[in-house]
Amino acid sequence: MFKYPLGLKWIFFWAGVIATFAYRIIIILNFYSPYWVKVFWYIGTSGFILYFGYRFDIQRREKNLIQDYNLLSAVKKSKLKGKQKKVLEYVIKTNLNSKARWNSLFIFLLSILALIIGIFLDTGLISFS
Repeated sequence: MFKYPLGLKWIFFWAGVIATFAYRIIIILNFYSPYWVKVFWYIGTSGFILYFGYRFDIQRREKNLIQDYNLLSAVKKSKLKGKQKKVLEYVIKTNLNSKARWNSLFIFLLSILALIIGIFLDTGLISFS
């Protein structure tokens, strides 16, 4: 079973934090410099590609592990009782039914598309004028 190295997990985490900050600071930079708006937009968009690509992969792997190892069935057949069993069933079911992985995939793909369009526009390969 593949596991991301801890250092790489931290890189993805910080990519998401920096991307979020970069997008927020653009509001202020709009009053100062179009150059810095672009710089922070590219930083934010690249960070979202890294972070949301990673999140989608993790969420997909979790769902596959639950299904591949029949964890819901295993919990139902287990000797666990009461709230402990219900909570574990709930956690497994919500993971299987979660739309979060689709949200991550959508943001990942749209960020790639936005980055490509941004590069084409900034290099003059396409224009709207």
